[in-house]
Amino acid sequence: MARKIKSKTDNSGWSDPVKKKKIRKRRKPMTEEQRQAASERLEKARAARASKNPNYGQSGIHESLRDLPENNPLHPNKVKKWIKTQKDLAAAERKNERANVKGATARKTSHETYVRSLQKYLRTGDYTDSLYGEHQEHVIRYRCIAMAYDKNGVPKRNVGTWYPDIGTVYTQEMFNEDRGIENANVQKTKRRRKRNKGAVEAKGKKASRSS
Repeated sequence: MARKIKSKTDNSGWSDPVKKKKIRKRRKPMTEEQRQAASERLEKARAARASKNPNYGQSGIHESLRDLPENNPLHPNKVKKWIKTQKDLAAAERKNERANVKGATARKTSHETYVRSLQKYLRTGDYTDSLYGEHQEHVIRYRCIAMAYDKNGVPKRNVGTWYPDIGTVYTQEMFNEDRGIENANVQKTKRRRKRNKGAVEAKGKKASRSS
């Protein structure tokens, strides 16, 4: 009869060396001087690549935006900076949202929507948002490029739009003047409700009778 052999080897801590993850050493934090030096090297490398390839860094930017002057308020380089700022603000509002800070959800949604709008602008060349700037501090103004007229030949206009025939922005005052509206800024005063003294006197009489 064969004798059974029991193994007393403990293999609970064994792991497959093929599946074992490689542990990377954590980098030491860079000093401010090292960061500046690394940034300068990166800028030089980018400039060298751009000199060899004019389309370097333009792969995700629409063709109509590639030749915009640097002073253009919607230059791609400026928009990229706005996107980074808005993403940081959205991340901060996510933390506030988890902490149940009032208004954090609305602010987070605003930042994320603005980021998507800016990214779409870089892809398509069409700016669809009503605001612009790093912190959405500027308002987009509309410009009429083709006049429209009603059946009487009167130009159709929208308040806040620039028109070539008048050479300026059509304002609310101009609209009121064209429509013959006067005292448009006068606020209606609320009528004060008169107090019903008769009801008070009746209650007083009832009280005196009961006493």
